[in-house]
Amino acid sequence: MRMIIKHKEFTNRRVYEIDYCGRPLRMEVGRMAELANAAVLTQYGETTVLVAVTASARPRDGIDYFPLSVDFNEKLYAVGRIPGSFMRREGRPSLPAVLASRLIDRPMRPLFPSDLRNDVAIQCEVLSVDRDCSPEITAMIGASAAVAISDIPWNGPIAGISLGWDGDRYLFNPTKAERENNRMTVTVAATHKKVVMIEAAADQVPDDVMYEGIVQAHEKLQPVIDLIDKMVEEIGKPKFEYEHADFNEELFAKIVDATMDEAKAAMDTDDKNVREERWNKLIEHWHELFLDEYPDMDKYLEEITYKFQKKIVKAWLLAGHRVDGRAMDEIRPLAAEVGVIPRVHGSGLFTRGQTQVLSIATLNTLSAAQKLDTIWEEEEKRYMHHYNFPGYSTGEAKPQRSTGRREYGHGALAEKALEPVIPSVEDFPYAIRVVSEVLSSNGSTSQGSICGSTLALMDAGVPIKAPVAGISCGLIQDGDDFTTFIDIQGVEDFHGEMDF
Repeated sequence: MRMIIKHKEFTNRRVYEIDYCGRPLRMEVGRMAELANAAVLTQYGETTVLVAVTASARPRDGIDYFPLSVDFNEKLYAVGRIPGSFMRREGRPSLPAVLASRLIDRPMRPLFPSDLRNDVAIQCEVLSVDRDCSPEITAMIGASAAVAISDIPWNGPIAGISLGWDGDRYLFNPTKAERENNRMTVTVAATHKKVVMIEAAADQVPDDVMYEGIVQAHEKLQPVIDLIDKMVEEIGKPKFEYEHADFNEELFAKIVDATMDEAKAAMDTDDKNVREERWNKLIEHWHELFLDEYPDMDKYLEEITYKFQKKIVKAWLLAGHRVDGRAMDEIRPLAAEVGVIPRVHGSGLFTRGQTQVLSIATLNTLSAAQKLDTIWEEEEKRYMHHYNFPGYSTGEAKPQRSTGRREYGHGALAEKALEPVIPSVEDFPYAIRVVSEVLSSNGSTSQGSICGSTLALMDAGVPIKAPVAGISCGLIQDGDDFTTFIDIQGVEDFHGEMDF
């Protein structure tokens, strides 16, 4: 039998290219992954990432959140290596890959409709790595472009940039050589008008240097957003109509009108457990008032609770009032202890309000340093920080599972905070591991783990260059009216508009 072979033409193939911080940024569509809602092959320098985005045809039933997943898939062929595992193939994502996934997720998630219930998956396949061009930034730009040109509802685009400083000048998307003398690494993601995400690590740089760098970084990434806007204009698909999450506005309005005073009284406490007990009694009162008229009201209660509490917290904060009565610049009561656990090398117990973290430090020889088999330059890590968040810390009865992405992310956050003050290997030739156990959580546990780590390291005799502390900053806004506040507790974190 004679085969008939035809040459496939990629008639929809389009290429867009600009110069971005001195290197070519190239985005190609229409040649790869044609069955996805959209796919963009993004190349920055010689770093190449294929980003494919897909959405389910129907919403997922029985959930009250937007089901978005972002995966940054590192492949060792991208750096010319064969995996060192027995199977010689990639396994579960490495810690840097998990952090890269979170880095892309954070600025993109808030721009999706909050009532979208269709599954959305963003897959970033790292195909090649140029040491001068960040694969994370390349993937973030590709993800933004892919979702923007797809038919998935989204209020983007965004762009990302890496900001550095060598003591004399700012470095934008610094090369490998420039990173050797870099004193800070800041990832900035932004829309045309607003910064939506900042992730930073720095070696004790002045505040004004950090601030001015972020302002300049926002200006530098504007051409990328312009390019994505051009792609949307030329090849973007119409956004699909989706089934909005079910909510009873009439019931919500009646509950607010009937029980606003009781709701304010329930919220007005510095004790998380007391607030929850009061709110549960308030829900029982709602049943007494409205169950006969709305027999299906239970399915709306979680969303009603969220919207009602947010309404109260937002109004109070804009008026300068906090749920626990603190001033906007007031920190919750503090307690710090060292040497609280016998036999371990170092321990610190840090308490701020109802947030409490126990950090324990362990020292070992340099052979205990973590070996890394990833696409990144770092091959060994001498200082490690691990963060654990058990269910009992929030009063929940749930079993302990394997480490989640959030725990990896919070562990890395505190690790970056302490890394600049860890002594050099010449001055202190030991591997160092700190584990932070969250014992009680009412907001800012990641910052508590920074403070606990400092205590544990000093208790273990590690000659750190300076003690490090962390505190969170929140934001609430209504149009042009806004206010900021420090040391946010759980309810302010949940209903606020920034956790910095």
